Amino acid sequence: MPMRLSMMFVAAALALPAASRAEDLLQVYAEARAQDPLLAAADAARGVQREVAVQARAPLLPQWSASASENHLSGADGGRLRQIDNNISQVLLDLSTLRNWQSQRTLVSAQDAAVQAAEQDLCARVASAYFGLLSAQASLRTTEANEEAFEQQVQQAQARFDAGLSAAVDVDQARAYHQLSRGATVQARQALADAQQALAQITGHVPSALAPLAEDLPALPPQPADAQSWVTQSLQSNPQILAQDLTLKASEQRIAAARAGHLPTLSLGVDSTNQRGPGIAPADNGRTITQLGVRLTLPIFSGGAVESQARQAVYQREAQRDQLEITQRAWVRETQAQFQSVQAGVALMQSAREAVEASDRMLASTRAGQPLGTRTMTDLLLAIQTQANAQNAWEQARHGYVLAKLLLQRAAGNLNESELAAVNRLLVAKQE
Repeated sequence: MPMRLSMMFVAAALALPAASRAEDLLQVYAEARAQDPLLAAADAARGVQREVAVQARAPLLPQWSASASENHLSGADGGRLRQIDNNISQVLLDLSTLRNWQSQRTLVSAQDAAVQAAEQDLCARVASAYFGLLSAQASLRTTEANEEAFEQQVQQAQARFDAGLSAAVDVDQARAYHQLSRGATVQARQALADAQQALAQITGHVPSALAPLAEDLPALPPQPADAQSWVTQSLQSNPQILAQDLTLKASEQRIAAARAGHLPTLSLGVDSTNQRGPGIAPADNGRTITQLGVRLTLPIFSGGAVESQARQAVYQREAQRDQLEITQRAWVRETQAQFQSVQAGVALMQSAREAVEASDRMLASTRAGQPLGTRTMTDLLLAIQTQANAQNAWEQARHGYVLAKLLLQRAAGNLNESELAAVNRLLVAKQE
């Protein structure tokens, strides 16, 4: 007997693998962060820009080059002429190169902001896919329950018709509702499969199960309760806006760099030459001659290239200014939309909860009244459908409210792992 009980417990444990392996929001985010190519691409682009900044600084640092040559001379003075040259230079003044380096350093900061934006975008995509999958699962559960309920009504209507207690129209009506519910179930399964692939696109695999939202979910309006406060915060803190603003600053620095192309440059140079061979004065043969000098270079004419580069930099700045305006307007709209979504989510959760309670009472009353003749088959079928719609609206409102709160934080530039952790605490604890 103890052995049989042990086998039963083992069988029960194996029958619930999905519950024990349910993944929560933070676990899915950790998987996505390790696998997401968009975040990796943003980080690689930042690395590229850092190297560009290093290269832009290089001309301002000391330059050292060396060369060696050997020539074979013919004639009476034939022999080998060997020469070794060393050239060391240091820029003292080059405003064009300096401004270009400043521009590239500013673009490094812009890429830092772009990586932060990519991280927030990943948080938003993970949350959208996570709660999108939970919503699809809830919809499928509702449609399957609805289909089962209509199937039972078909059987009951057929039994009543066979007993002569109802008309054939009741059977046909129940069968019509049942077939429509089957179509809704097919669509719900299709939506669930797509939601699973949406999450797999981010994490690299479809999770066996997800931790659902707790039934008792607090519905609180956004704080601060003023949409303009959120818009102001977005304009100040949203990393995409910051990246565009820094890129605009870099484009202004490029204008200064291009215009400085007309200015003189000043450098310090040390040149040394060592020659050995025929034809060299005995005093200089094998002797290293070193020269120290300051070089002033004044650009006079470059075929119009400098003026063209300056005009090009101005056009680039204007294009970047317009791009910043586009980005700001888009995030103002997104911030206001998500603020309204959170507010609407609070109201939708309240109305959907009351609708579920009312539909439960209505269905119970309708079922009780049908045998007494006070309720018709039409009343019962509509009550079943109303209950299913109310339950689905309740599930969608809960998931939509939580997601809207996260997306509002993203619009304001505050979405990070801490915000995901706060939402993760609203999930049902997974079974150990």
